Amino acid sequence: MGLAIALTVIFLWLAHLVYVLTSVPVDFASPLLYLHVSLQGYLYTGLFITAHDAMHGSVSRSKTVNTVIGTVASILFAALSYSKLRTNHSLHHGYPAQDRDPDYCQRSQNFFIWWGTFLFRYATILQIVIMAIVFNVLKLWIPEPSIWFFWVVPALLGSFQLFFVGTYLPHRLPHTEAMGFHRARTQRKNHFLAMLSCYFFGYHYEHHEWPTIPWWQLYRTKQQKPPGVAPQ
Repeated sequence: MGLAIALTVIFLWLAHLVYVLTSVPVDFASPLLYLHVSLQGYLYTGLFITAHDAMHGSVSRSKTVNTVIGTVASILFAALSYSKLRTNHSLHHGYPAQDRDPDYCQRSQNFFIWWGTFLFRYATILQIVIMAIVFNVLKLWIPEPSIWFFWVVPALLGSFQLFFVGTYLPHRLPHTEAMGFHRARTQRKNHFLAMLSCYFFGYHYEHHEWPTIPWWQLYRTKQQKPPGVAPQ
């Protein structure tokens, strides 16, 4: 089931990307433009969540399959290094919102400084080179505005959604005793909004408590957390 869902997410991302790049004009007067950009951003978020589940071994019982799916999803998202993602994410779960947590910004709680630090820590020279090559290859067939609005902007929207819902809101100061070792808040129970906001990733205390539960089953843990965990 996990593998089928992962493949479906990847297929939907790719199918919609091909469609908008080849069939949807960049018309600022058309509401459809903003709908497609938003949808592609949401699919980008799902792409990363798929890689994230692979890191936790939640896509398949096979370590090899998890690695393959995680690598593919990471590369498609923004030529990210799956190995680096997995290493950093392991540190995040081991030392949440502490000095050794690469997802946490010790020097500032300012949203934009933290987000910029977050993006910088995952960037690599190879990633920048690959993205530049792909961008210029796409320009041979696709109008440049379409590449910006349907490929670049949605990736940024996806990174914003992932950071805001999955890092900034749950792990920002103040840290209270109710947040426990995970130093994580949790989104208030509303499964529709939780799915819409970030594939249930806003149920973040629950994710830290049960990290191997895949995103599409995470809502089931909502009633299992200890009482008193701070909501966002």
